[in-house]
Amino acid sequence: MSLLSAALGRISPSPTLAMTSRVLDLKAQGIEVIGLAAGEPDFDTPDFVKEAAIEAIRAGKTKYTNVDGTAELKAAIAAKFKRDNGLDYQPGQISVNVGGKHTLFNALVATVEAGDEVIIPAPYWVSYPDIVQYCGGTPVIVAADAAQGYKITPAQLDAAITPNTKWLILNSPSNPTGAAYSATELKALGEVLLKHPHVWVMADDMYEHIVYGDFQFATIAQVCPDLYERTLTVNGCSKAYAMTGWRIGFAGGPQQIIKAMSKLQSQSTSNPCSIAQAAATAALNGDQGFLAERNAAFQRRRDLVVGMLNAIEGVHCPTPDGAFYVYPDVSGLIGKATPGGKRIDNDAALIDYFLDDIRVAAVHGQAFGLEPAFRISYATSEAVLTEACTRIQQACAALR
Repeated sequence: MSLLSAALGRISPSPTLAMTSRVLDLKAQGIEVIGLAAGEPDFDTPDFVKEAAIEAIRAGKTKYTNVDGTAELKAAIAAKFKRDNGLDYQPGQISVNVGGKHTLFNALVATVEAGDEVIIPAPYWVSYPDIVQYCGGTPVIVAADAAQGYKITPAQLDAAITPNTKWLILNSPSNPTGAAYSATELKALGEVLLKHPHVWVMADDMYEHIVYGDFQFATIAQVCPDLYERTLTVNGCSKAYAMTGWRIGFAGGPQQIIKAMSKLQSQSTSNPCSIAQAAATAALNGDQGFLAERNAAFQRRRDLVVGMLNAIEGVHCPTPDGAFYVYPDVSGLIGKATPGGKRIDNDAALIDYFLDDIRVAAVHGQAFGLEPAFRISYATSEAVLTEACTRIQQACAALR
């Protein structure tokens, strides 16, 4: 009899975290590495958010809270959904969790079982298919390549839906590509979903506030009100507020699923950290002006990286509308060989070459379900990005 469960055997360690661990191991050996693998803003948590956490500690707010969030935080989340998205959620329709990943995990574990299918557009965030498989469900991958802007079409969605489809997961702006669906594109997908009333929609909006230029963020329940009763709108504080370590994610949706998520959470983590909840309340209620300044910095970095990567023969890097990632297609590099004679058969080999020869860490496209490509996080300084992209240019030029 095996000690480990069959459910655990259906999942793999996170590839992004695995690359981060490799970088940390190299740095521990005194080897200088430029790490562009982690999806984490380099900005600090805003001071007013940190002060709210300190004040919460001083006020003794260090006890258990309601399982799925304090009344104060739920009120702040409801106000955020109304202010930013035009969505009305009552406290009983809101779940607060230990990070956005926990929100997604709770929702899928509470609803997916053997025989259920979950449609996941690719490139996808690495944890989506593994969580579905952990639940015993079947990920149905719908690929959208660079030529179509890394966004699925209504026809692709319609073709993927079967009587067994339980969810569509829609991440916009996207990790790993930064691609984002316009309101018009969301409405077109919504028209398909209205024909299939058994399909639920999980809108992962974690990068909502990190968008560029004239792009206007929209979420599907906002532009398709008829889908409100079967949409779970997921968000959190990690990315926009530079609070990755505070671990606060949240969702708004029908009370039926929110209650199920709370029931599950009551038997796993109990409440999210009380101090982190106080900080998140301040973040959502406070002055949002700092977001524009940070987005301007991200946009400069995006433009720098896209320009330098597109200068490489064999690389095509689309310009993302949001998030802080680029996802260049490297079809033109596959089949070449390194100066040491090692053949680049796939994007994993290319990323190994970058790490071993030029000490730049990125994540290969295989991890995200669409290859050959790789993901770079440009959530670091322009000086570091310039050095990293210069090394990548030189490494690619050396391939034969």
